[in-house]
Amino acid sequence: MRARQLGISLGLGTPGPFNAITDVPGVRVGHSTLRTTVDGKQVRTGVTLIQPREGFARLQPCFAGCHVLNGNGDATGLEWIREAGLLTTPLAITNTHSVGVVRDALIAEEHRSLADPSEYWCMPVVMETYDGLLNDIWGQHVGPQQVREALDNAESGPVREGAVGGGTGMICHEFKGGIGTASRQVPGEQGGYTVGALVQANHGKREELRVDGYPVGRQLTGLPSPFAQRGTPGMGSIVVILATDAPLLPHQCQRLAQRASIGIARTGGGTEDSSGDIFLAFATGNRDLPPSAYGRQGVPFSTPLAMLNNDYISALFSAAAEAVEEAIVNALLAGEPMTADSGASVPALTGETLLEAMKLTGWNKP
Repeated sequence: MRARQLGISLGLGTPGPFNAITDVPGVRVGHSTLRTTVDGKQVRTGVTLIQPREGFARLQPCFAGCHVLNGNGDATGLEWIREAGLLTTPLAITNTHSVGVVRDALIAEEHRSLADPSEYWCMPVVMETYDGLLNDIWGQHVGPQQVREALDNAESGPVREGAVGGGTGMICHEFKGGIGTASRQVPGEQGGYTVGALVQANHGKREELRVDGYPVGRQLTGLPSPFAQRGTPGMGSIVVILATDAPLLPHQCQRLAQRASIGIARTGGGTEDSSGDIFLAFATGNRDLPPSAYGRQGVPFSTPLAMLNNDYISALFSAAAEAVEEAIVNALLAGEPMTADSGASVPALTGETLLEAMKLTGWNKP
């Protein structure tokens, strides 16, 4: 179940056909999921990968920007995003202790695809959240095979949510969390652009959970918490990828990324010291940026660009906030119960449970 299948319409905007980040033309998502047992320890982890364009991103870079709401997390490649404003690689999301191997595997895949590696170097963007309660995170089970699988699986269309890819072992508002996605289409008179969001949700306290503004978490505190034996409710992180086909420049992408904070706040998150809340936004609206290569002959001295007038950017900000809000709720609803090696139980937030809680707070289905 997703939020809209339950009759929960978050915000005022209209979703795209898939209600996913893949509603932005050219964007593809792939997962590689690990569910096994190694040396008696439970492995629940993986990789989720976003391709920003058709083909290799380095051949058609995107303008991009990033924002950190709370820095108790890590991400590779963001300094070059801040400096150059260009995204030239796929984006990957995994667990905290697998960032390095995923980055190295993406570099190896780029190298393998080059006719002349001397003309290029890359700094892949890899983001993370912590899955150590449900996953043997110290075992570092994610490897190059999972990265290749996620690359091979990347496609447009509906996106699998919940306990898949990098989201396999994640916990959100003390329920099973993971991958979630949503999108919004801006009305034609405001440009007709699409904004899509993908989250890896691993954050939040149950009592603070809000859906469509209703404090449903206060009605759910009687359910068992996975942190009763170990850890603190709210520990964890959320990473957000925003995509749009609007012609944004890098500083506008950064401004768009900042609006992910609003979607997280609407669901009751964003206030924890222990959370790594890191966001990246990229824009595909300028399609003629020169390939990312050094020493290549024939690169022009200047490139004509389009830029969305700031008088019209507020509609994208609203779309981003709504898409992130709905993506988090979708991640929760896609969850499935899991049990940690410690015996801690992580319940799923079922549609039935959510609707009952919403009605108790005064919500009436439209």
